Amino acid sequence: MVIESLKQIINTSMSSLWPSLAIVCVALICVRIGYLKTHRDHFHLYQEFWLLVGIIYLLLLYQLVTNVDFNSSHGGFNIIPFKEITRYELSSTQFYINVLGNVILFVPFGYIVSSYIKPKNMWTNTIIAVIVSCTIELVQLQIGRSFDVDDILLNTLGCIIGFLIYVAWQAIERHLPDFLKSDWLRNLVCIIILVVLILSVLGAWGLV
Repeated sequence: MVIESLKQIINTSMSSLWPSLAIVCVALICVRIGYLKTHRDHFHLYQEFWLLVGIIYLLLLYQLVTNVDFNSSHGGFNIIPFKEITRYELSSTQFYINVLGNVILFVPFGYIVSSYIKPKNMWTNTIIAVIVSCTIELVQLQIGRSFDVDDILLNTLGCIIGFLIYVAWQAIERHLPDFLKSDWLRNLVCIIILVVLILSVLGAWGLV
């Protein structure tokens, strides 16, 4: 039931997002190709791939927080920490979607921010997460949704987890043999991921 609910949320988001997503992706690819050609810069497929993935994630995040309603409350205002978190049963679908979902949603954000800023501690990520999450909650309040301080706490936790994953990966990468860090292998991994994603989308649309 939880998996089906998550699939429904993702499908609802993608169904209305894909036109904008297609336009943005094509525009970005054209601009990047033009930039690389004009400046005679080196082309690294894996770098361009993860840049595109990051932008797609941000667009999907925007779609989720502005157009998908995760609960039945509208226009609520909660500034009491843990009030909403503790009202869900641990095994309930609402707990997985509203609590774990808010954490998981911001894990990629924390990783992307860390990869770009390369911070020495988690405080920069934490401040950015709080500012972005507060902005999301204020915007949601203005569009007839709810403001919930628990969402801010959960989003921030997700961002911190993303930072920790980044730190762990950096430590692992330093000990990897050179061939595992080679460009051709990174490019191959990105191509495999891209093929899997394309097949998954086509499968969801019933085309394969």
